[in-house]
Amino acid sequence: MIRNSEADEMRAKILSLIPEYFQRAFDKGTFIPGKTPIPASGKVFDSDDVAGLIEASLDFWLTAGRFAEAFEEKFAERVGTSHCCLVNSGSSANLLALAALTSRTLGGRALVPGDEVITPAVGFPTTVNPIYQLGLTPVYVDVEPRTYNVSLGSLKKAISPKTKAIFMAHTLGNPFDCGGAASFAREHGLWLVEDCCDALGSEFQNRGTGTFGDLAAFSFYPAHHITTGEGGAVVTDSHELAALIQSFRDWGRHCRCAPGQDNRCGMRFSQQFGELPKGYDHKYVYSEIGYNLKMTDMQAAVGLSQLKKLDAFIEKRRENFQYLSERLQDFQDTILLPAATPGSNPSWFGFPLAIKPECGIVREDLLRFLEQRKVGTRLLFGGNLTRQPAYIGRKHRIAEELRNTDFVMNHVFWVGIYPGLTREMLDYTVSCISEFLAEQRRL
Repeated sequence: MIRNSEADEMRAKILSLIPEYFQRAFDKGTFIPGKTPIPASGKVFDSDDVAGLIEASLDFWLTAGRFAEAFEEKFAERVGTSHCCLVNSGSSANLLALAALTSRTLGGRALVPGDEVITPAVGFPTTVNPIYQLGLTPVYVDVEPRTYNVSLGSLKKAISPKTKAIFMAHTLGNPFDCGGAASFAREHGLWLVEDCCDALGSEFQNRGTGTFGDLAAFSFYPAHHITTGEGGAVVTDSHELAALIQSFRDWGRHCRCAPGQDNRCGMRFSQQFGELPKGYDHKYVYSEIGYNLKMTDMQAAVGLSQLKKLDAFIEKRRENFQYLSERLQDFQDTILLPAATPGSNPSWFGFPLAIKPECGIVREDLLRFLEQRKVGTRLLFGGNLTRQPAYIGRKHRIAEELRNTDFVMNHVFWVGIYPGLTREMLDYTVSCISEFLAEQRRL
């Protein structure tokens, strides 16, 4: 892009108007209990985020560019990994993380159709979908009550000679036993992929999630800890895996030139690949069967701005979680409260609650009651995924009785704790739950 002083002055003028525009356009007004919605999740943004988006749009560089490069560097630094590859969604991040492990360059460790991947039966479909999409076989394991994560004992039950990888999410931001899972994977020569889409900023034994596995995936969807709208990232400490992730993201290209670059390697017309003529243009050599899943620079600009607020967002999530925990202590005769995995410090995505079966309360009755009062609720994603229509009849293996998984499917839901919720909103959420339970006791 050609810049000149006149254009720079106009750019500065446009950006100077954004704080005033933000104040007028995004005024949230006063919270009115029962009328103002209390979402289970949502984005929190300010005028700096809008300014980043506008500045990138004024460049009119519509694919990945300078903002994406800066965001990759800053995000890897924040997570604590050597490499970060931005993608267009957390779902794509999960797909790329697993797809990279199918590369023939990995030799005997490459995943091939029929290989088994251990995964929880409770979760969001995008953890399981890549397993099916790549011709692999999911091996479903149960979760623990209250943490809703897989135990090391379940991993031991699931392994077989066909097992090649473990692919697990940190449920609602609550880390699974990262140290135990990583040690188990190393002991048995398995890949470990962390789905951190709900867990940015969570810690296990004072170390961030996303740093225990060979690869980790993150999401920047508006519901998550920071947002770029749509967007995600794959991180790793392996240079080899980072190169594979970039290749699979960028059409399967062998060349690592960024958009707008033509000869980063300095050997564009002098190499031999496969059965192609010697000197075939390196920009059109494909070593993997890939996709096009890049993030745009406008999204990355928002991500850069959001990243500056991440620590405050995490602190607020933890504060809101602790407040709800304290306020709901008196209801433990009917509700099972969540628990952090021992040794962890979660950056909670939501506040999960379980209706105790023996109390006779029907979960859907409570959900309808809350939703009618504008309190947003969500189930723990797909519940027992083996019972979802998409997966019935597809090849899989169930390693143990999915008793707790079925409990989640029938009795668990969650409410919001994201940074946009005020103390007044949390108090109203508790009062609605209290009102419903009091009514049930009178029946």
